[in-house]
Formats: sequence, structure tokens, C-alpha cells
Amino acid sequence: MKYAVTALLLAAGSALADQDVEQVLLRDFQPRGQATMDRVLQDGLQRLCTETDNKPPAEVAKVLEADQMKSITFPSGSLIGDWQRGEKIAQGGRGMTWSDKPGAPADGSCYNCHQLSPTELSYGTLGPSLLGFGKTRGNGPDAQRYAYGKIFNAKAYNLCSNMPRLGHSGTLTPEQITDLVGLLLDPASPVNR
Repeated sequence: MKYAVTALLLAAGSALADQDVEQVLLRDFQPRGQATMDRVLQDGLQRLCTETDNKPPAEVAKVLEADQMKSITFPSGSLIGDWQRGEKIAQGGRGMTWSDKPGAPADGSCYNCHQLSPTELSYGTLGPSLLGFGKTRGNGPDAQRYAYGKIFNAKAYNLCSNMPRLGHSGTLTPEQITDLVGLLLDPASPVNR
């Protein structure tokens, strides 16, 4: 949201500094529903990516990615959940908005950035297409850990990833993430047909 507002302000001919934009957001936006003010402020990792135009020094990125990796909590056993529930989570757009009641479950809104099925008519292209994800990588323990970890905290794999930290932020539960892993890795899911 901050970047969209920043782009609009710059497009309008305003040369506000990042901290000026942050002050405008803090002044003008009010918490409501699940949308709280904490999302207006960048954490240190996000600020580093902003200040380095998503190109932090490689040695710094490596250390911070390792630190982010430690934040991932993997459930025991198979990380492949129900792909049909995963598809609903991926295609759903509810959660984390002003109109959502606090405590109500959220969806992943994965379709906003990724193609998930060859039959999708509309999907985002900010992230890579995920068609054939399981066909390409298999569905063994390493593929399960990678997919779960990437959904839980993408910044553990790419410090300045645009993908949200869905587990780290508490947006999605571990069960929801395993269901998304099922969507990505189960041979029967539309991702892999």
C-alpha cells in the first residue's frame, strides 16, 4: 500500500521523502477491522530493501536470510495438506482488510501474483507462474519444506522478495499453509494437471 501511495504522490509531481510519505500515512489512515496501523511502518528488513532499491549487499542479505530462515516453524510429518482447501485459500481474497472482522480467517490471494491453473482467465504476473510446480520439483520432503518455508516466510529465500510473509505475519495458519503446499505439490491438483 505504501508503494502505491508513494507512486501516486510522485506521479502527481510531489517529491516527498519516504519518511514524509510514512507520516502522511500515519496521519491519514485509521485502523479498522483487520487493517491495523502496524502495516504502515516498515520493519528493519523492509526498510533495508527500500533503501537499497532491493539490492542489499550480498553478505548482509545472506546473514539476514539465514536469520529469517530460523523464524520458520515446520509442523512435523508430511507438509502436504488438502489441495482442494488449498485452492480455495489461494483463490480467495478475504482477510486483512478494513471490512474483515478482527480474528476472522484470511485467504492467501495467491492468484493476485501467480498463475495456478491452466484454466484461470485472470491472474497476476508479479510472481512466477506456478503451473507444474509439483511436476517439476516432485513432492518429496525437500520440495515440501521449500514450498512450506517459502509461503511461511519468503524473505528467508530472497531477502527483498515481494511475496508476503504469510506465516511469519500470522496471516495464514500452519494448516492453511500445508493446504497450499498440497495445491502446489499434489499430482491431482490443477497446478500439476
